Amino acid sequence: MSKEFTFFVYLIESYARYKNVDASSILESFKKHHLTSFIYDMYEIYHAEDLHNAFSDIDDLLKTRNR
Repeated sequence: MSKEFTFFVYLIESYARYKNVDASSILESFKKHHLTSFIYDMYEIYHAEDLHNAFSDIDDLLKTRNR
C-alpha cells in the first residue's frame, strides 16, 4: 500500500470519528460530491498539518458542494 492510500484510509476513519458516523458514510459523501480524488490528492498538504485543519477544509468543501 502506498503512503498516500494508507493516509487516506486514516483520514476517512478519523473524519468519521470526528463526525460521529461510520467511515463508509464518509466515503459515500466524498463520492456523492465528487471529492474522493481531490481529497486523496491533498495528501501532501493534509498529512503535514494538524488533522483538524484537514477536517475543517473537508467541511468547507462539502458545504460548497451542497449549494
